[in-house]
Amino acid sequence: MTLKDPIFLLTLLLIPLGIAAARLARSRRRRFAVRLPTAGMAARLVGREPAWRRLVAPIFTAASVLAISVALSRPEVTVAVPVERASVMLVTDASGSMRAEDVSPTRLDAAKNAVGEFLDQAPEQMRVGLLSYSSSVEGVENPTTDRQQIRDAISSIDAGGGTATGDALAAAIEALRPANESKNPAPAAILLLSDGMTSGGVDPIGVAREAKAKGISISTVALGTPDGTVQLAPGQWPMRVPPDPETLRAIAEVSGGEAFTADDASKLSDVYKQMSSKLGTRPEQREVSAGFAGLAAVLLMAGTAAALRRRGRVAL
Repeated sequence: MTLKDPIFLLTLLLIPLGIAAARLARSRRRRFAVRLPTAGMAARLVGREPAWRRLVAPIFTAASVLAISVALSRPEVTVAVPVERASVMLVTDASGSMRAEDVSPTRLDAAKNAVGEFLDQAPEQMRVGLLSYSSSVEGVENPTTDRQQIRDAISSIDAGGGTATGDALAAAIEALRPANESKNPAPAAILLLSDGMTSGGVDPIGVAREAKAKGISISTVALGTPDGTVQLAPGQWPMRVPPDPETLRAIAEVSGGEAFTADDASKLSDVYKQMSSKLGTRPEQREVSAGFAGLAAVLLMAGTAAALRRRGRVAL
């Protein structure tokens, strides 16, 4: 929480001033009080009032002053609000190395599950598209609010072939920024998941620069462990298929996105949940003075009620 006019916190000085004034008034009453011989006996018969009851009304009053001070200071909080017309392309590597089982149950199955959780977390108005690729772009679902369409598309992906990351990113940009788009494009981003280095197609770093020029950030997830292996054909020795986090990090940095690594399914799911929130919302400052003003009124009424209950009159 931030305060736009913190100078009004100086009104908190009213609290110690009020305490000092109350003590001064109490000492004056004691100095000029007329003491009766039977006062002590009467007090013992009636019983002394618990000390905490004398503090209830002043505490409520002090709390109301605090709330009023904060309200006058115009407090603001940062809240996440949905981004209108935002579009996200989920670009998923479906090369042969995605059959590796170092991420349970396989890298591809973990990616499919993460996409499902992304869809669960994404704001309803966010338009989500899906692109899968291996040696070439294999399937493209343009951004839509129809979540079931994306779920059906991700479930049909199979792993096989090479890794043409640059071609996939170029196709994703075209889906987000078609040639006939208006001059006021909606916010857009790409979330790329891959487990290996580019083996064909155009340079993905150059495509990342193009994405940045068009106002599209690319966040990347490097999936897998350095010791991951896959058997590309029956009878062959397993081949190591380590991820390529350096290239993916460079793609993210060039385009203005974020880079992540995930070596297990739970971490991958966490990344997708986090990105769902970030890509679908934007931070916004909102003033909450009215809430503190209302709290101050409630506290003041509570203090007044406590004073009336104790003495039958307002004497805080």
